[in-house]
Amino acid sequence: MRLLLVLLLLANGAYFLWSQGHLAAWGWAPVNPSEPQRLAQQIKPEALKVLSAEESRRLTAAAEAAAEASKECLVAGPLDEKQAAALRPVLTQTLDEKAWSLEPVTLPGRWVIYMGRYPDVDTLNRKKAELRARRIPFEPVGNPALEPGLSLGSFSSPAAANEELNALSQRGVRTARVQQERADAKGFSLKLPAVDEAIKAKLDPVRDQLAGKTLRPC
Repeated sequence: MRLLLVLLLLANGAYFLWSQGHLAAWGWAPVNPSEPQRLAQQIKPEALKVLSAEESRRLTAAAEAAAEASKECLVAGPLDEKQAAALRPVLTQTLDEKAWSLEPVTLPGRWVIYMGRYPDVDTLNRKKAELRARRIPFEPVGNPALEPGLSLGSFSSPAAANEELNALSQRGVRTARVQQERADAKGFSLKLPAVDEAIKAKLDPVRDQLAGKTLRPC
């Protein structure tokens, strides 16, 4: 009994030393549940504020409103059917389907001040030389059915084209006439209704397929 009592006293003493951390130097110490080293790593803990459910909802709504306000609407076009067909797979691969739309529009007809059709290339080149001598600008026509020929300007209405033709006649142009180069046609306008920074970072492949058209504010 005496031996058991002595062992019990020794065990209680050892437990006391262990629980107080006096045996930590030998690797024997209890785990500290308060983890004071983590408290030392905190930065301005007094700034922490616990929000109510209502305050949390208001802050979330304000953040969502600010995010929507930072977005912008962009459009590009008009694009003809061939250009829209080339653009569509790029949009599908690059952007979410809700981030874009190709909206149908009407491409207005175009009239040109036309010279031609010439019987051969030599006649065409002589006419170009005459126009250069008179300092009258020209360009190829955009309609293959009017080749070989020259355009002295393109217009959105025959009235505007006739007005310019009258001015050119005062400069010695005698054989030109107003010609419809393109009739009204079906086209498309690209619309990006809510462009944020993430979408802007993906737009380079889209711009490459816009056939020279630029993205502009709606």
